[in-house]
Amino acid sequence: MKRWSVIVAVLYALMLAVLSLPVFLAAFFPLNGLPNAGDGLKAVTNVATGMYGAWQWWLWLAVMGLAQAAMLAVPVRLASRRPMTRLPLLLTVLTGSLMMGGLVTGGIFSLCEFAFGGQASDQASDVLSIWIPLGMGVAAWCGWALIFFRLGRTTGPQDFVSRLCKTLLKGSILELLIAVPTHIVARYRDYCCAGFMTFIGLTLGMSVMLFSFGPGVFFLFAARWRRLHPGAE
Repeated sequence: MKRWSVIVAVLYALMLAVLSLPVFLAAFFPLNGLPNAGDGLKAVTNVATGMYGAWQWWLWLAVMGLAQAAMLAVPVRLASRRPMTRLPLLLTVLTGSLMMGGLVTGGIFSLCEFAFGGQASDQASDVLSIWIPLGMGVAAWCGWALIFFRLGRTTGPQDFVSRLCKTLLKGSILELLIAVPTHIVARYRDYCCAGFMTFIGLTLGMSVMLFSFGPGVFFLFAARWRRLHPGAE
């Protein structure tokens, strides 16, 4: 079962890697407004080289892949029919609340750029557009960790995972309802960042939406394996 959880996490990371470039191209089309983009195929090549060569992109991909693996700690215990201990529950709680904190950060990023993009001074813009959203994201991480921990203590493990994933899915949809319109507005403004903060909101919303399906995919794999190996422990 641990191998299946690794497979799900790897598939999730590969999905993000494959979708990264198309989503970026769609979000910033036409590309001639980006610095050093060029035209046509050259623009796409330059964007792909810059994206896949950036350490920030690899860090984001590694964090999301590891988070997906940690999210499957409780499902692995359930599928393996092993007793539930505190560590798998804690990993799932911290990971789920981290994703909710990311959604809050992405939503605040989008709203800050919608309200203040291109209007505030550089110093004020840094405070409004970066540190306030990050601070609120950390606060949301802590708050949702407490909520999910109390939920895990009052419900069964399977119901807990199901309700957590539903919460992540609903949260990602709500965050995208904020990020998509604000990104469209930012793209029509004439300033250099080209709606990049709203693009972060889009990225986080879509990443968490796909993330919420990980436990369900794992349970499908586990059920299929048990049908093929009915006598195996």
